[in-house]
Amino acid sequence: MKRNVTIQLDEEVIVKVKVLATKRRTSIGGLVAAEITRLTEQDERYERAKNEALARMAAPARYASDREGGEADSGRGWTRDEIYAERTDRWV
Repeated sequence: MKRNVTIQLDEEVIVKVKVLATKRRTSIGGLVAAEITRLTEQDERYERAKNEALARMAAPARYASDREGGEADSGRGWTRDEIYAERTDRWV
């Protein structure tokens, strides 16, 4: 269900937004509705991403050095020592 909303704008802004709406082949209401929709969708995406990040931080993945033998749960087969050796061997 759609409802009307009344806003007050300065006359100067109204003139500019009429020109902008004409360029985009829409109305002032169409511009406002599109922008509000964009802002609310952006906020929803942000909240989803924030909640996913918080959930991941609450239950972090295990790293290679956490397990005996150095094998990671994620399928990585390298150990901390192997990474260190690779990095230091470059400069020999």
